[in-house]
Amino acid sequence: MIPVFSARHVAAAVSPERAVEAVREGFVAYARGEWSMPPKVYVPAYPAGDFRAMPALGAGHALLKWVTSFPGNPALGLPTVTGLVLLSDASDGSLRAALDAGAVTALRTGAAAVLAAETLGRRDAETAAVIGAGVNGRAAAKTFLARGRSVVLWDVDEHRARASADELGADLARSREEALAADLVVTVTPGHEILLPEGSLQPGQHVSLMGADGPGKAEIAVGELARVRVFCDDWEQASHNGDLVHAVTSGVLGRDDVVQLGDVLAGTAEGRRSDRDITIFDSTGLAIQDLAIALAAIDRVADLNLPTIELQ
Repeated sequence: MIPVFSARHVAAAVSPERAVEAVREGFVAYARGEWSMPPKVYVPAYPAGDFRAMPALGAGHALLKWVTSFPGNPALGLPTVTGLVLLSDASDGSLRAALDAGAVTALRTGAAAVLAAETLGRRDAETAAVIGAGVNGRAAAKTFLARGRSVVLWDVDEHRARASADELGADLARSREEALAADLVVTVTPGHEILLPEGSLQPGQHVSLMGADGPGKAEIAVGELARVRVFCDDWEQASHNGDLVHAVTSGVLGRDDVVQLGDVLAGTAEGRRSDRDITIFDSTGLAIQDLAIALAAIDRVADLNLPTIELQ
């Protein structure tokens, strides 16, 4: 019998605090070569959206996430992200669990955004902000709060921002400019607009760019990437999708200019060097992060009353 984690079961199994630690462990294991991750496959269904297939292997398990991104769905009353995560035993191929992909994605997105901010931000950073109050933006704000840090929330839809802030116990930013001036900023937008033009960031700031995770998307200008310290989740993936690709194809950034977050966490690469550094984390979303969340979830199988399916 295969346990099935609905969205509410994923949330019950893995807290935001546990998600941060799980994702940290996943980054380090991948950086050390203990986990592997074939390239993410995009199946475009443009202009409406796309499908993504994301495999990973580690800790005696294999994972495949089949997930969608359809940014216009909320206007239709549908979620932007839907799909399924399948977790298998790597020793015999047997299926161990099936999990709601949207809930797993939200948890690991919030965890990665805040983990990067905590790792690369100034030690004395005081203010935090999240731009975008969709599912993943709310997850990032919830993770900041779970880690004991107050956060302001801004969204182009003021009603959504206010409702999300009230729901989470966050503060509502008075303007986008106020949110973008925070010491620690997380952007979780559709990636159709440049939020950070050249020269906009101030010494000491950190930004986790979480929204531009596919072809043609961007949240930061190439000129701004050229003048800051740039980190990413995975060079091979980030250099072909999202914000980094624009700087790479224009010749502004190369492999030696970008540091992977996992290498910083594993102690093999340098993170922030001074309080005046401006640091950027470009996230495209990794299957190893999904694997980390799925492994944390199945640790709680015995504690939850989960539905099951039988495949034979």
